[in-house]
Amino acid sequence: MARVHSPDADSDLQIRLTKRESEVLGLVIEGKSNKEVASELYCSKRTVDFHIARIYDKLNVSNRIQAVRRAALLGLLQATPDHMDLSLIHISEPTRPY
Repeated sequence: MARVHSPDADSDLQIRLTKRESEVLGLVIEGKSNKEVASELYCSKRTVDFHIARIYDKLNVSNRIQAVRRAALLGLLQATPDHMDLSLIHISEPTRPY
């Protein structure tokens, strides 16, 4: 299990991802859809949906970008693809076309 102490929570609270949740999160970081993750992990899309929901719940986030960013900040990411610079990931308001 990936396990880390959350600095902004109670001192007894630790965030733990199961091995499978960590695998799912790793594939999400690579930009794979839930369907692609399911195919790669030989499970149903519904199972991946469940893992994603648990990851969101544990990280207290509501979308993929927030999950990746929070996991990176908490040190839950073991390795990321070479082409990804996680420092560039930020959450902003969508822009409107003129």
